[in-house]
Order: sequence, then structure tokens, then C-alpha cells
Amino acid sequence: MPLPPELHIVDDPAGPVAELLAEQARRGGSIVLTGGSSPAPAYERAAALEPDWSKVTLWWGDDRCVAPEHEWSNYRLAKETLLDQLGQQPREVHRIRGELPPAEAAAELDQALEGVELDLLLLGLGPDAHVASLFPGSPQLADEDHRATSGPPGLEPWVDRVTMTMPEIRSAKRIVFIVDGASKADAVARAFGGEISVAAPASLVLLAPISVEVFLDRAAAAKLGSR
Repeated sequence: MPLPPELHIVDDPAGPVAELLAEQARRGGSIVLTGGSSPAPAYERAAALEPDWSKVTLWWGDDRCVAPEHEWSNYRLAKETLLDQLGQQPREVHRIRGELPPAEAAAELDQALEGVELDLLLLGLGPDAHVASLFPGSPQLADEDHRATSGPPGLEPWVDRVTMTMPEIRSAKRIVFIVDGASKADAVARAFGGEISVAAPASLVLLAPISVEVFLDRAAAAKLGSR
């Protein structure tokens, strides 16, 4: 049986998530970042709490197939809100090279992840309950043979994505979601309050051998228990 998620309903999810990131930076190891609007404040606060990330190897769970300076790039978001604010940079930064052909970028990430233990993996949640770039109905959800894959998006912007596969996501030692806003309430209910289903890809993360931690505000949690 899957373990129930650890739900942390707080006024400002960025605060505790920033503390988790800063604590991991002090310990060292590997951190996997996510994109979207929710984690940006957490990245800024984490840099302020711990400006030395020299013990950390940094990864991204997914990214859009665009150049690193493009406005849609998850790497760019993290660079501006986290990396550019640090006093000491991570010892390694494994950017997904979205400027490459998607399959080539995915193969590069897959190879780089071989033998890597992911200590802390941060995830967001899409309004359709997608996670990383694994969308409802995506054939990439069925990929059990790779650590990373590529494919088309299920939502705007309509550009190919490179993403860690579900088995790779579930292999992390610690898995943390950050979610905020009323626009995510339906997705939260489907992902963390309903049945585990490919129709809500984030729910599949709950099949990990650890309890998944979810930090969310009251607006995002408003429909939990309604399903």
C-alpha cells in the first residue's frame, strides 16, 4: 500500500521549502529543482538563508526545449532567483540542455543520472495534476526503462520537454511538492486526495517507497476531502 502524503498546510509554503533547501545545501548531496511560479520565492529565500551551495550537485527534474536564456527556461528561473544570489556556487550544475534536439538532451540527462542518488527532489503541480513534464495521457508516463525522456507538452507553452521519468522521480530519498493558489485546488484534490491514477500523474509519485511531503497554502488545499 502506498504511504499517505505528509500534507503541510501553511500560510506561505515558500518559507518552509526554503528552509529545507538551505538545510540540504549545508549537508551537501544532490538537489533537484523544479520550474513554475511557486518555487521562485523559495529559491530566493534559500539563497539568503544559505549562500554557500559548494557542497551541492544541482539538477532539474524537467525543462522546456529552449535556450537557457529563454523566458520559458526552468534553468533561467533558477539562475535568476537562486544561482545569481549565491556567494558560493554548487560544485556541479547539471542543466538540461534544451537547445539540443529533445531526444539528444534527454539521452544526455539519462546518461548523467546513471548511478546518481537524488537526495532532495522538489516538484510543482500543474493545474491538470501533471508533475515535472509528465502530463495526463503522455506516453512518457509508461517509460520504465530510462531515467529521462522527452516528448510534447500537454499544456502551453507548446514546446517539447525533457523530463525525468516517473521511476527516477520516485527513486529520490526525499520528495517535496510546493503548491499554492486556488487555481491548483482541483489538482491538489486529484493528486493527493483521490485515487492514484495516470489521469493525475502527480498521484503516481505517491507510489514511492517514502512518504511524499506536500507544502501548500490554504487556497490550494481548499478541496482536499471533497473527493
